Amino acid sequence: MSASSLDQLCVNTIRTLSMDAVQKANSGHPGMPMGMADAAYVLWNNFLKHNPQNPDWADRDRFILSAGHGSMLLYSLMHLTGYDLSLDDIKDFRQLGSKTPGHPENHITKGVEMTTGPLGQGFATGVGMAMAENFLRAEFGEEIVDHYTYAIVSDGDLMEGVSHEAASLAGHLKLGKLIYLYDANEISIDGSTDLAYTEDAAMRFRSYGWHVLKVDGHDHGQISNAIEEARNTSDQPSIIICRTHIGFGSPNKQDSASSHGAPLGEDEIKLTKEAYGWDPNKSFYIPEEVKAHMTKAVERGSAAEKEWKARIAGSGVEEKFNNWMNHELGTTYTEALPVFEEDEKGMASRKASGAVLNAIADSVPNMLGGSADLTGSNNTELSGKGTYGADNPSGRNIHYGVREHAMAAAMNGMALHGGVIPFGGTFFIFTDYMRPSIRLAALMETPSIFVLTHDSIGLGEDGPTHQPVEHLASLRAMPNTVVLRPADANEVSAAWKIALERTDGPTLLVLTRQNLPTLPRTRDNQASLTEKGAYIYLDSDKKVPDAILMSSGSELHLAIEARKQLSEKGIDARVVSMPSWELFDMQDEDYRNKVLPPEVTNRASIEAGSTFGWHRWVGPEGKVIGLDRFGASGPYQELFEHFGITSDAITEAVS
Repeated sequence: MSASSLDQLCVNTIRTLSMDAVQKANSGHPGMPMGMADAAYVLWNNFLKHNPQNPDWADRDRFILSAGHGSMLLYSLMHLTGYDLSLDDIKDFRQLGSKTPGHPENHITKGVEMTTGPLGQGFATGVGMAMAENFLRAEFGEEIVDHYTYAIVSDGDLMEGVSHEAASLAGHLKLGKLIYLYDANEISIDGSTDLAYTEDAAMRFRSYGWHVLKVDGHDHGQISNAIEEARNTSDQPSIIICRTHIGFGSPNKQDSASSHGAPLGEDEIKLTKEAYGWDPNKSFYIPEEVKAHMTKAVERGSAAEKEWKARIAGSGVEEKFNNWMNHELGTTYTEALPVFEEDEKGMASRKASGAVLNAIADSVPNMLGGSADLTGSNNTELSGKGTYGADNPSGRNIHYGVREHAMAAAMNGMALHGGVIPFGGTFFIFTDYMRPSIRLAALMETPSIFVLTHDSIGLGEDGPTHQPVEHLASLRAMPNTVVLRPADANEVSAAWKIALERTDGPTLLVLTRQNLPTLPRTRDNQASLTEKGAYIYLDSDKKVPDAILMSSGSELHLAIEARKQLSEKGIDARVVSMPSWELFDMQDEDYRNKVLPPEVTNRASIEAGSTFGWHRWVGPEGKVIGLDRFGASGPYQELFEHFGITSDAITEAVS
């Protein structure tokens, strides 16, 4: 069999596996795998550096299927090239508990680099992966770090706003090892993309500073030449616009929206297989020569990994590299964590966060991050560590510009890539812009660290457009997300330790604009108890307190003041600092009952935000003091008084 005939046989095997799996599931998207099978095959067979027997090999190329609805394309490629994904797994597509869910999920299918489906996210996350590769290559050299980030992106990805932000950032940073194949099939769910999308994509990407190529997405020679040219372009990311036909080969559904999001149907599948020269009565059929040819990826990948291991073994940096890739922090950073002296005036928790970051920066040399154009406000600058950019890839301060969407997704990409610990800052209100990426970080178990300042009406005069009210409740509702709202500088220091050591999901540090007193500490109310999520800051003199006052962040000092007022009334209250509901919920029942004894029903909470959720902790007889409306513009002291977020209010609530 000639090489070209074998290549076509492989491509048609990818197509028919995808068609059959979608049909068996009676659910899915067959058209995209059929249309992009040629381009994907050329990439995986001729260029992609990967080892199916060790999908986590550090110097592998990263491949993202940003158009995650076409998941059967990825699953077919993985099965045929030798990943731990059996034919039975392919037949189990979209079934409960299977390794082949409807959209790729990185913690279900070994070898899937990221969870995709929300369009634009894969595009933007890939930018972060390329940024991490660039940073690590500057640190360890090309002998140790030298790989590409590839993605298949769709018309839908390019319509989503996050792709615009990420493309602009990637072009600015000149990420030459970022290569995207654009499936330009001109069909969306509603029909032709002309209904809503008529821009000149090539011109758009050229304006962003990308290297743009156009090919026939079914011509293997053109595709191969374009990828080779992109790989030789060192100072620009590349996008290869592949003009393809969705549902390729289907006599009645090629180039139609009907092949996008629904099975082709048994009759159409038979007609399509006949058009491929396939036996129409065979399902999930893999010719022996295809299996033999495509599983050579195992031999190639094993050899490439073996050569890399030999290089790193003689490099003198193997231990350091492995520590970085494995998120090994060592112990020196804990010794560098600052302890803040008691101070009635204190400092804003955002300022304390900046002090902590700079105190530990040398001890965590692979920590890098920045802000969405709010560096001075978020206190995210690592002093003296340089600006990350095209001319200085070893810089540790990233200027994202006003691109919250892209920043959050890029952080996820860096964390998924491994070797770096990313953090990124903005105002807490703008988690509205980052929410899809934060949610994906939680779903992917990605340890991204979000520094979120200006956390309440306490930011004052900027008014309700910038005053987060519902955001704490909203983000606390998100699974696998740890929200930390520290009450003083020492809780901030403890919160950073928690964030750095967490490896299975995102951590959100929610910080103030206004100063907070640095609270007095004893052996019993030390800030390290922040790791418990909630702890007794000041206890009652009684074995069972008369009341429990609980709070997070800037309102803790109001609870402390209320305790004094209650004492004058003969009410002996316990004050509980509650910086993280999620961490508290992880504690055993004995600890939770020790902090919040069930028999004490006279409880109150105070927080300058939505009251939603606090009833769980105060109980049916408790009182919740908060803000279930938007804020206002004015000095923050006046706002707290105006909205009843005061020590007097909490005193009255439990009296």
